[in-house]
Amino acid sequence: QVQLVESGGGLVQAGGSLRLSCAASGRTFSTYTMGWFRQAPGKEREFVTLISRSDGRTYYLDSVKGRFTISRDSANGTVYLQMNALKPEDTAVYYCAASQWTYSRLPSQYHSWGQGTQVTVSS
Repeated sequence: QVQLVESGGGLVQAGGSLRLSCAASGRTFSTYTMGWFRQAPGKEREFVTLISRSDGRTYYLDSVKGRFTISRDSANGTVYLQMNALKPEDTAVYYCAASQWTYSRLPSQYHSWGQGTQVTVSS
């Protein structure tokens, strides 16, 4: 297991940017695929992006491609989500999570979760 703590959420106007961070504890950070998910009120938690544990490949939800970028700093045990050109529909609680599956987009295949950080985009 790994403990995850997100930070960096907040209120931003449409078109603005935010960078979320996810700090992981434990020495095995580099062995996990790391993902970002989000959950808006009344909706199910949805996959946003992942960076794989094996080859560093990244995958994105179609609606965030070209606007969001995931990266990881294995030396410091941190995963980042750079969010640009934010839209009101990006408003949600954002969670980072760790998985032993290499390319999974399913929340059920992530075994460790952070507490979430609120992102609110005003129009």
